[in-house]
Amino acid sequence: MKQILKSNFLFAFFAFVLILSCRSHKISGLQNGDLLFVTAKNSGLSGAINNVTQKEKNASFDHIGILEKTDGNLYVLHAAPKGGSQKQPLKDFLKDQGEDGQKVVVYRLKPQYHDAIPPAIEKANAMLGKPYNFNYILDDGSYYCSDYIERAFRGNHIFKLEPMTFVDPATGKTNAFWESFYAKRNLKVPEGEPGCNPNGLAASEKLERIKEVK
Repeated sequence: MKQILKSNFLFAFFAFVLILSCRSHKISGLQNGDLLFVTAKNSGLSGAINNVTQKEKNASFDHIGILEKTDGNLYVLHAAPKGGSQKQPLKDFLKDQGEDGQKVVVYRLKPQYHDAIPPAIEKANAMLGKPYNFNYILDDGSYYCSDYIERAFRGNHIFKLEPMTFVDPATGKTNAFWESFYAKRNLKVPEGEPGCNPNGLAASEKLERIKEVK
């Protein structure tokens, strides 16, 4: 019996070590300024965002944050519905996405644009504490996720604002979700207004896709 218990203990111990090793391996190699894109869901707000913004088959995202490495710690600077513009430990950020069944894909600025990272992180930190922009119409007093990242890099012109569209490519008509979404807010669908989205940022030629974290 003791031998069986000992064997079970050793098996559990090595399994635990293996899990920690795999997790460590997935987040190893991350660099200051890496952009963390969160994969989109198929329905709800996430699906509606992706429906009208997806540009590439392998890029289907509804959220984005920027990684900051400081004093040996890893943080994600991002604007989210819960908490607004915030600085969140990477492990908590990954845990939140995992619980929602979403994955995180790392993109990185190409070497010639790395000088834009320090001022972008400084700007992102300066924007912390602002509420989330639930209308997705540009507002200097609140930010949505890609808006927060675009503003962080704006001084170096890494990304650019583009006319927003809420048209379902399958029907050629305004996506029903967005029609209802803005009607409930007594707002006109901001078709053609300047804005940005995670899929649009991921499509930038200034970025390269690195790996999937989870």
